[in-house]
Amino acid sequence: MGQQQLLFVILGVIIVGVAIIAGISMFSAQSVAFNRDSIISDLNELGAHAYEFRGRLRTMGGGQGDYSTYSIPDILAYNSDGTYSVQAASPNSLTFLAVSAVNASNTVVVTIDSDGKLENWTFTGDFQ
Repeated sequence: MGQQQLLFVILGVIIVGVAIIAGISMFSAQSVAFNRDSIISDLNELGAHAYEFRGRLRTMGGGQGDYSTYSIPDILAYNSDGTYSVQAASPNSLTFLAVSAVNASNTVVVTIDSDGKLENWTFTGDFQ
């Protein structure tokens, strides 16, 4: 009877260990997904801001139909999700680069076209 009880204890420890490892793995995956979704939301906000800039007259601080002179305001360039920068700018398109604050190898690159549409999303690192 003693060996059977010892076997049940060992089996119980193994099951609890596997459950803990699975829980940690699920938490980590959820954390990465939350960070990626937050960055996507921030990029949508940046895209709206850039498109508004493009439509505004130069005398009003805008681009007057041109993205070339757009720069990200300091308040939108950094937050707890990541760091955002303009990777490339032309009159009709603008490319943003977002680097995760959690893991610098996790990045998102997106282009906004002349109609304000975000397209060509590219994800790297754990975001893939």
